[in-house]
Amino acid sequence: MAETLVNDTARRDRLAPWRRHTRAVLIANVIGQIAIIVTGGAVRLTASGLGCSEWPMCTPGSFTPRYHPESSFHPFVEFGNRTITGVLVAVGVLVLLLVWTDRSRSRAYRALGLVPLAGVLAQAVIGGVVVLLELDPRWVSLHMAVSTALVWLSAYLLHRHGEGDGTPVPLAGPRVRAAGWALGILLIPVITLGVLVTGSGPHSGDDTVGYRFAFDPMAITRAHSGAVWLFVIALAALVLLLSRTTTSPRVAAARRAAWLAVAATLAQGAIGYTQYFTGLPAWLVGVHMLGAGLLIWATAHAVLTLRTRP
Repeated sequence: MAETLVNDTARRDRLAPWRRHTRAVLIANVIGQIAIIVTGGAVRLTASGLGCSEWPMCTPGSFTPRYHPESSFHPFVEFGNRTITGVLVAVGVLVLLLVWTDRSRSRAYRALGLVPLAGVLAQAVIGGVVVLLELDPRWVSLHMAVSTALVWLSAYLLHRHGEGDGTPVPLAGPRVRAAGWALGILLIPVITLGVLVTGSGPHSGDDTVGYRFAFDPMAITRAHSGAVWLFVIALAALVLLLSRTTTSPRVAAARRAAWLAVAATLAQGAIGYTQYFTGLPAWLVGVHMLGAGLLIWATAHAVLTLRTRP
């Protein structure tokens, strides 16, 4: 009887032949969410935030930027970022179709399939408000905050796809779990203060003023650096605790994930201090924003491997 029900469900699932591609689509979603942080950073670093003066049109009467001898590169930079948004909408639709309709999985997992598309549509609305309010710094920062949250949630969805739907079971003892929680929580001030550092300096996205937030650049940079060092301490504690945990295949995977987070953190630290001591070259700030996206993914991966679902 049970076998008959399973077969009937499979016959009704017209997307079943395509579900083998779900993981690839979810990986593409993570990559896209990181990519739009980079293209959004390019918009800010080149002061192209109003390159497209209209939304959803780029210029009055035209969806795309129009080239003429007097035109600058700014509309094309901004439109490139909007193009990535379009790609993410398409990926979000695929995620929705492959995840939300998968009746073999739990409702909690399937609900996650709504997140990428809903997030990207929300970002499109926020982007429109940013243009209409002529780069209000609060909305620009919200734009970045939502992007970072989408990277984490996309990493979570990818991880959940490879899990079962049972109750989460901790991989190790309470100290390992505490280190993981600390790592995830400390990532929030690291990213938030990093956004404020950029908005307080010469690459705030406005070529008419030297900053968007009236913070002391040195003070906010030190606060960001302090948050990063606390993050490093939590990560070091996690690596140390995992090294003392009884080895098993899952513990080995958690150790690899933690070391991957170490690599991402060290790279970000090296880029951060280099840009600080070299006068904040714009291209290096852009690389730092790419590193931020990768760090969010690596941290989520490290934290999520500390538990399993039967």
